[in-house]
Amino acid sequence: MAAKTHLTELPLFPLGTVLYPGGQLSLRIFEPRYLDMVRECARTGGPFGVSLILAGHEAGAPAVPAAVGTLARIIDFHNREDGLLGILAEGGERFRVTRTRVRSDGLVRGDIELWLAEPALEVPVEFALLPSILERLVETIGPQWRDAPKQRYDDATWVGYRLAELLPLQNDERQRMLELTDPVRRLAELRDILPRFQRG
Repeated sequence: MAAKTHLTELPLFPLGTVLYPGGQLSLRIFEPRYLDMVRECARTGGPFGVSLILAGHEAGAPAVPAAVGTLARIIDFHNREDGLLGILAEGGERFRVTRTRVRSDGLVRGDIELWLAEPALEVPVEFALLPSILERLVETIGPQWRDAPKQRYDDATWVGYRLAELLPLQNDERQRMLELTDPVRRLAELRDILPRFQRG
């Protein structure tokens, strides 16, 4: 097993959502601390960390982020109709925060330990219905994945993350799906949650 990688002084962006590896996140940026963060990431090509808010709010006083989050790399910028800066970021490796501090401008920075990628596993036959459910979800509410290669639907990790994104889960459930390290266990828990969303 490869050694864990540590990063220091990573800018953290606590949000009311969970970003998964390979996922996409569209943000509008208006607070000075986050405009500075975006400028820094654009200049250095470095990532920022996205963590679910455990306490507080996205704007205003610094929020308390979850310890486990996902690296985000900016892949596109655009000016929104409301005059604000819009960015599109893509999820990379998961991480655990080992220490945080708040800078004078209110930006939270953290020392983090990157998690290893999950092993590549095919979707086990007992979960064969889940890729079909995911395909239907993509057709209706996941247009960003419509051009995904068919073989992605055989990848247990990819299917689990995309289902966790697109199903109407509670944020604590989304966070749990992020923190699980066994892709088959994630599929099993998602399968057990599915009956809640079936029409009676």
